[in-house]
Amino acid sequence: MHVAVVGGGIVGVASAYELAARGADVTLLERGSLGAGSTDRALGGIRAQFSTRVNVELSVASIEVWNEFEARFGVDVDRRTTGYLFCTREGDVADAFADQVAMQGEYGVESRLVDPADAADLCPGLRPDEFVACTYCPTDSFADPHLALQGYARAARAEGVEIRTNTPVSSLDPRESGVRVELADDADPLVADAAVNAAGAWAPRLAETAGYDLPIVAHRRQTAVVEPESPVPETDPLVIDADTTAHFRPERDGRALVGGHFAEADPVVDDPDRFSETPDTDWAVSALERAGRVADYFGPESRLAGGWAGLYAVTPDHHAIVEESLPGVVTAAGFSGHGFQHAPATAACVAELVLDGAASTVDVSGLTRERFEGDGGGPVERNVA
Repeated sequence: MHVAVVGGGIVGVASAYELAARGADVTLLERGSLGAGSTDRALGGIRAQFSTRVNVELSVASIEVWNEFEARFGVDVDRRTTGYLFCTREGDVADAFADQVAMQGEYGVESRLVDPADAADLCPGLRPDEFVACTYCPTDSFADPHLALQGYARAARAEGVEIRTNTPVSSLDPRESGVRVELADDADPLVADAAVNAAGAWAPRLAETAGYDLPIVAHRRQTAVVEPESPVPETDPLVIDADTTAHFRPERDGRALVGGHFAEADPVVDDPDRFSETPDTDWAVSALERAGRVADYFGPESRLAGGWAGLYAVTPDHHAIVEESLPGVVTAAGFSGHGFQHAPATAACVAELVLDGAASTVDVSGLTRERFEGDGGGPVERNVA
């Protein structure tokens, strides 16, 4: 079987690898360079502390791969397992934390409720008086998305995947005999038995050419590289203020990466080809102020040392769409900021959808577009930033 995978981010490249490892003839098509969409701008978090079962299942299955990534792919992805710490000031969120920890425990996740005073032992700079409850999972981690992508790309090539960069796809044309993949710049089309739409923020455009709609919109998210007033220990967890989305994680040499979305309005990026990749000054000031309310590392002498902006491909319920959208066309997009960490399990599910007709690594039957029909009343992922 010949499969065309459109999208050279980590979901697309990992899917190409999994398909080829199972014997498919795979061509991967990327409009620019590998990772140039969202992967190289990802924060690199790998966690199991999600609020819905399917996201926890995707995490658990993915973490199995992340745990053996270096041995399996021969690439050190600079993974640091210092945990994630979620904190809240709100009683109803604290109650939700308790329910989530119980649910996560059903899947073997080592998360636990933590009193804010005890949380300060995990993050010495934390302001415990700010919060009423926290959750912590010591096995949550973060890694380098670019190194992980390169590991998958090298493995994909070794399995025979043809990776074609700087090759924009203009349309998908599903037919009874397969899928005709039209390329830009009058290049000869490619005819495949099946195609995978893993184009991230560009996936809705590609879907439209094939005749289906994806309820995915692009939102700009920003990250600041900060030299704090006092150094952030490298042993600190990634800390998330669940009430404001402010978050930070340690970098090398006492620096921190700081993020969050604080504006009341969250405008859609209409053209994912055109957005500012540089953080806004006003946002950076607000991010530092919010981080300063969480931990005392970020005082008035903190300094902005750099940063970047990228795109989240967001669905209404903050879950991915993983499905066979049309006969011969599989979609894996709309991860709402979780694509990097869920790529290993998603890739296995994509290969199963293409080759077996159904996913077995994780039951993703609830991740089809059909969930948005009618009242669209399915579960919403709450643990987003």
